[in-house]
Amino acid sequence: MIWDRQECLARPEMEALQLARLQDTVHRCYERVPFYRQTFDRVGIRPADIKELADLRLLPFTVKTDLRDHYPYGLFAVPMKEVVRVHASSGTTGKPTVVGYTKGDIETWAELIARIVTLAGVTAEDIAQICFGYGLFTGAFGLHYGLERVGATVVPASGGNTEKQIMLMQDFGTTVLVGTPSYAMYMAEVAESMKVDRSTLSLRLGLFGAEPCSEELRRELERRWGILATDNYGLSEVIGPGVAGECQYKCGLHINEDHFIPEILDPVTLEPLPYGEEGELVLTAVTKEALPVIRYRTRDITSLDPTPCACGRTTVRMRKVTGRTDDMLVIRGVNVFPSQIESVLVEMDGLAPQYQLVVTRKGFLDELEVQVEMTEQYFTDRFRDLEALEHRIRQRLQSILSLNAKVRLVEPKSLTRFEGKARRVVDLRG
Repeated sequence: MIWDRQECLARPEMEALQLARLQDTVHRCYERVPFYRQTFDRVGIRPADIKELADLRLLPFTVKTDLRDHYPYGLFAVPMKEVVRVHASSGTTGKPTVVGYTKGDIETWAELIARIVTLAGVTAEDIAQICFGYGLFTGAFGLHYGLERVGATVVPASGGNTEKQIMLMQDFGTTVLVGTPSYAMYMAEVAESMKVDRSTLSLRLGLFGAEPCSEELRRELERRWGILATDNYGLSEVIGPGVAGECQYKCGLHINEDHFIPEILDPVTLEPLPYGEEGELVLTAVTKEALPVIRYRTRDITSLDPTPCACGRTTVRMRKVTGRTDDMLVIRGVNVFPSQIESVLVEMDGLAPQYQLVVTRKGFLDELEVQVEMTEQYFTDRFRDLEALEHRIRQRLQSILSLNAKVRLVEPKSLTRFEGKARRVVDLRG
């Protein structure tokens, strides 16, 4: 099913629509947002200079610190009387980034979520259990209204109280599980400990987001739950979830590019890269009313594929995010993304998909320790078996990362579980 005709526009039609919306957005930002007027003036750009889509690269970037520097409402393009809702990031690394929504933005958001859940296969017959925390975080509310838009029954379970979550899945006949992949894996562990027979559940789809999900973790989630697991992508600074999502062919995430113009840039030179090459994703939101953002540097590493999909949609697809330019670990000169390590751990027998990366410094040298849980059936007190498994993991990590990492196997269920985004890295280098 195709939710919206604009998902199937020919490339010339899409680019014409993007240009018209970009020109309108640039004009509104210049007239209504002092920050953008100042940054445009600084580089000598006026709204009238945007005559074709390629002129997008003339515009300055927006970064997360810009939102924090103008906390809370300094980048809003409408008066507060037109803002019907605000959301915000957690603010764990500083002031939270605050985003606002007009009534029109809320309608747009619901429509975009309706697209991505339809991509994944959700219909009006489904019962969707949302396990994101409800609050300032955009995940729960974003998915909630979009699922209702397609006619699905929504169970706003929120996060935590995992045994009750399992009970609700059984009693309510949940068919769609919505949450982070790490929490969905933890829920699977809890269900197994409760001796829940998977065949008695109605679950058939998983809509996962808010954190990276490797292909190996996806396969494990599909095996554990007996579902089709799809990935979706968004970020609060742009709108929240609803930027992109996978269809059932799982060959990349379709970007709603009539609303978000994507670019891939070299993260060092900031020069544009062609389709297919990996770089940093930059997004321009061209339909947001309260908080339009121009050339927002997401810091996410991916690539774009413009070829039409077998599902019939023509929107450009982004590859699963492989890491971030700002959570990339540099260990002894080697660039390491947690997702690379996860892909190694999840594919190895005897290991649970629960891990933590601890980075320390001895003298002038960085050291990486990978702590990973063993599964119940492989857990043993026999030192030789543990040593052999640790050796295999070290060898595999060496071949993937070209880096010697310490490996420490820990008991099942001994690492901290997270109801929201999993915090995988503990950096003790100061």
